[in-house]
Amino acid sequence: MRAEFAELKRRLGEVHDLAKIQELLFWDQTVMMPPAGAAVRAEQLTTIDRIAHERFVDDEVGRLLEALRPYEESLDYDSDDASLVRVARRDWGKARRVPPELSAELTKAASEGNEAWVQARADDDYASFRPWLDRNLELKRRYIDCFDPTDEPYDVLLDDFEPGMKTAEVREVFDRLKPGLVSLIGEVASDEEDAFMRGPWDEERQRDFALSVIERWGFERESWRMDPTVHPFEASAGTRDIRLTTRSSPDDITSLFTALHECGHGLYERGVSPSLERTPLCSGCSSTLHESQSRMWENIVGRGRPFWEFFYPRLQGQFPEVLAAVELEDFYRAVNRVRPSYIRVDADEATYSLHIILRFELEQELIAGRLSTADLPEAWNARFEEYLGIPVPNNRVGVLQDVHWSGGGFGYFPTYALGNVVSVQIWERLREDLPDVDDQIAAGEFGPFGEWLRTHLYALGRKFTPRETLERVVGTGIDPEPYLRYLERKFGALATA
Repeated sequence: MRAEFAELKRRLGEVHDLAKIQELLFWDQTVMMPPAGAAVRAEQLTTIDRIAHERFVDDEVGRLLEALRPYEESLDYDSDDASLVRVARRDWGKARRVPPELSAELTKAASEGNEAWVQARADDDYASFRPWLDRNLELKRRYIDCFDPTDEPYDVLLDDFEPGMKTAEVREVFDRLKPGLVSLIGEVASDEEDAFMRGPWDEERQRDFALSVIERWGFERESWRMDPTVHPFEASAGTRDIRLTTRSSPDDITSLFTALHECGHGLYERGVSPSLERTPLCSGCSSTLHESQSRMWENIVGRGRPFWEFFYPRLQGQFPEVLAAVELEDFYRAVNRVRPSYIRVDADEATYSLHIILRFELEQELIAGRLSTADLPEAWNARFEEYLGIPVPNNRVGVLQDVHWSGGGFGYFPTYALGNVVSVQIWERLREDLPDVDDQIAAGEFGPFGEWLRTHLYALGRKFTPRETLERVVGTGIDPEPYLRYLERKFGALATA
């Protein structure tokens, strides 16, 4: 059995290496690659994907997985070896259903679609992007057809990001969130202007300040980097190679919160146990759990009063020309102002999940063919105004604002809002073990906080299903009630202060 396990691990290590090479090629494409390299890069990504897919779905991998059943059963369920075999078997069974040619087509369309989206967004030209969207939808329908019928076709796409979860479960959570959020926003939204928030904010100093914050959180210059891009994201080639991206503007300081958000993702990847390196277990457990960490670090911590008690004097020192006369309380209220806005990544905590619910609904209609891409902008604009109360002036801040559909990322969006929900569940559990966490943050101390997360969540990687992982961390499944209570307490207090 040991020989079979060693051979399986070797093969899975090679597939993992190829996947990380693919991720680095994508990172380079969005951060550093000259635009003229797009066509060749699409071919390179396609080649890597095809080779990785073929190696993973090889008959010999299946034979090894079957031969290792007695070995797996002899081990403790929680062990690294048992988890590796168990998770690899699930991944292999799913990947086996997808022809290598289709997998390669999906990768190529994603690369080419990304370049088309960048230009279409810059030009506010939805018509030029629509053929790429149609292409991605056609490929996704072919992908869905590779699997056995489920309750809903969207289940197949959701499972890629949140294994084991069903669309109906997401809908149940969102049906609770939507009325609660609409009611809360109606009570606490403000059109008060905070003129100082428009800066000007020197972009180099924004970057320096963001780095000064995330270095306290765990950003290590020898194994992390941060670069500008059009649509921010985090990528990693291993637990000691973490890539953050952000974007900035002299008119606002949202780049700070973007950096905090992406750092949350990076901390999760950095915290995976080194024993899982170069295996399918070496990543965050699911998109929801990943987003719970980016949203926790960005919002619960980064927009919290204790955080700014420590960092606001330092921000004032970095931008005295803007903030010298602005009191801490005024700044704290400004960065937590509830105000419906167009851009999802810049949305406040109370309105953010409505941006996601909108996308979740539209994705299902597109996949099912109930909504055509020709009618998508109109449907987007009408629903956006219904949910958030403001008309959409153009497609650049509407249907073209996100990168996800250009890469065929259908099924990802709901995990952002689910991550919001889970972030508060984890935060409440963490506070039970660290009752003085607010005092620690106010003192600029993040060591115990980060260590708790590494021990209870990050180190596990993908050893367990998302449901199992969440139950191990908080003792229950996804529950929207703590999140709604958190928002009501925080913004109710701000509205009445």
